[in-house]
Amino acid sequence: MSSITGSHLIANVLAKEGVKNIFTLAGDHILPVIDVMADFDFRFFDTRHEQAAVHMADVWARATDTPGIVMTTTPGFANAIPGLASAFHAESPMLSISGSAELSELGKGAMQEIDQIGMAAPVTKASWIIDDASKIPDMINRALALAYSGRRGPVHLTVPVDVQEQKIQTHEFPTYKSFKDNIDHVPRSISSKQIDQLLDILVSSDRPLIIAGSAASYGDVGQKIEKFVEISGIPLLTEGDARGIVSDDHPLCFGFFDTALNTAAKLISDADAVLLLGRKQDFVIGYTAPPLVSEKAALMQIDPSQVEIGRNRSVDVGICGDISNVLDMVIHNSEKRIWSSFKPWIQKFTEARRYHFEALESLALTENPLHAMAVHNTVKSFLEPDDFLVFDGGDFCHFARAYFPAINPRSWWYLPPLGMLGSGLPTALALKIAYPERRVILFSGDGSFGFNGFEFDTAVRHNLPIVCIMGNDSAWGIDRQIQLQLYNRSVATDLLPSRYDQLVRSLGGYGENVENIEELPDALERALKFNRPSLLNVSVQRAISPRAQAAVDRWKSSWKSEE
Repeated sequence: MSSITGSHLIANVLAKEGVKNIFTLAGDHILPVIDVMADFDFRFFDTRHEQAAVHMADVWARATDTPGIVMTTTPGFANAIPGLASAFHAESPMLSISGSAELSELGKGAMQEIDQIGMAAPVTKASWIIDDASKIPDMINRALALAYSGRRGPVHLTVPVDVQEQKIQTHEFPTYKSFKDNIDHVPRSISSKQIDQLLDILVSSDRPLIIAGSAASYGDVGQKIEKFVEISGIPLLTEGDARGIVSDDHPLCFGFFDTALNTAAKLISDADAVLLLGRKQDFVIGYTAPPLVSEKAALMQIDPSQVEIGRNRSVDVGICGDISNVLDMVIHNSEKRIWSSFKPWIQKFTEARRYHFEALESLALTENPLHAMAVHNTVKSFLEPDDFLVFDGGDFCHFARAYFPAINPRSWWYLPPLGMLGSGLPTALALKIAYPERRVILFSGDGSFGFNGFEFDTAVRHNLPIVCIMGNDSAWGIDRQIQLQLYNRSVATDLLPSRYDQLVRSLGGYGENVENIEELPDALERALKFNRPSLLNVSVQRAISPRAQAAVDRWKSSWKSEE
């Protein structure tokens, strides 16, 4: 062809990058581009709300390590902002593309006009408008390269309707090169002196600890982390997207780094050397300040972003770079070292984990309504190693996260650090799209289900047979528990004992209501065998989780310090 439209350019560029799936909800300002893309080899997964579409693109990107693409119209983009905020906190390498009114009409009060660029800027790595179709290849290239550079994150492009339909001569734009050639992995050289300093500290310590966070999950880094842990004998905890990159079943991996949900994680306060591997110095780790991290502990940090190194506490060694490349050097040099045995230190972690599970399982009583642990203890016998586990909600899911191990990479999913409820169902659907041969099991509270519950319609339409196990306590459970302990009353945190299983049935899925422990095994077996999206509505008691109790204790502690 001697000429080509902007829409064809978008389709061609995405196709050349290997993009197969587009998450969207159709609307006026993207109709030209999605019409063109329908003639390409793209699959469209249309949702009932744009926020869900963004969640799906976000999870697709993180689960497959390939770009997630979401496309929205103008008012739909306003609905997409919460999803982008969550993806930004999740550090998801995704691309948001929205349409808008004609470029020539913007600023005049155009149809559905909003400041899309300004709205997206705080919740993306960059937000740009494309004002000429000839710029589309370069802008998409820049956007995707930026999404994957340093600490990852979403990027937004607005493409006005007239730019989508604009025709340009094919000789007016250069041959497109993949964004992968432009990903910035600076710095490109790491000194062996830094590596030696880091290893000197670890070798000479008595109680070292490694904590791997989301940035340690980029690419295929898990085997390298496992190798270093085995060479050194240092215990490991994982968090965020790093859950499962080394299996919790590994003798040196002691589970989830969450001091409220894993007793072993509390041992960080006794560590004399802490290596943060792609883990920020944020609130999750108490900003690396005492009492959570001892002021006497040596602190080391390996991170793809220079900004994150020493953000709240100065480090003894800080290495900025691609974590996979840094680990290659660490492993090479560590094999030359003589490592002491950390057996007494490891024994403390082993005992803490044993106590942790004994305490949880002691709660698995058969009384009605069921305790969350009775549900999870029953579900455990049905799980298979390749299952995806997704958690969305408060107390019911916190018990599950404290209990279920992460066995495989990218198989254990919870809300990103923003804590935005409701992403669980879209997460489960994206995982089923990415890995249709594996089972996806979603644990959801009744409150969190309300945000995107109608995406069961999306699951039915696109034949995505996931299983949701809902703990229904007719409340915004975690906040209600905190209110009762802090203020002796609940305000705006009670819900109805609704039959969400009937809602799912009405949408074409499979649903059952479960009130007794005797009913649960057979109901689980039926839900897992049905080749339809399924939900079990399980009545559970209003039991406070360790995470909620930790929040209460923090509030009370801060009040006492102010007295």
